[in-house]
Amino acid sequence: MPTDPHPEYHDPDAPDTLYATKPPWDIDRPQPAFAALAESGALRGRVLDLGCGTGEHALLAARLGLDATGIDQSAQALDLARAKAAERGLKATFRRHNALDLSTLGEIFDTVLDCGLFHLFEGDARTALVSGLTAIVNPGGRYFLLGFSDRQPGDWGPHRLSRTDIESAFPTTDWHLDSLDPATLDINPTPVPVAAWLAALTRR
Repeated sequence: MPTDPHPEYHDPDAPDTLYATKPPWDIDRPQPAFAALAESGALRGRVLDLGCGTGEHALLAARLGLDATGIDQSAQALDLARAKAAERGLKATFRRHNALDLSTLGEIFDTVLDCGLFHLFEGDARTALVSGLTAIVNPGGRYFLLGFSDRQPGDWGPHRLSRTDIESAFPTTDWHLDSLDPATLDINPTPVPVAAWLAALTRR
């Protein structure tokens, strides 16, 4: 099995082809699971929207008055995110950056939101993502992962995560798995949400 099934993610130009037409994950609103986290008060401090796309989750945090940053490889998506922020009168920072090289961001965060990025990676790439998260999340900070679940029938779409995939990815010396619950992930064009996992982890 290849360690990185999405090598195109590292091509600085290729991600923009994802937005030539509206991609399935760009639903023009926060995912319900993350909206519920916001309502519960779980988003705190400096917030990073990892693989932010057109910025809905960074803007969700900004709407709460939090210091919000979104990163993505797609310049086109980031332009759309900035336009949304301006239209809504919200302040958020959007940067073009590789999520597999988080340690070079030069910033530390209290909350990281990951909608549909972790499930793109396996092997060494997944290890690099977790290592980067460990470097940029404050002790006591939290990482919320919403990813495609192995409970979803069929073989279309990204890698389906198992509980073991998530549990084994985070060294217990650095992370505590607070919860790992079935959830849903809304996508276009189908009106039916797909099966997902929602994981909450705390940086030790």
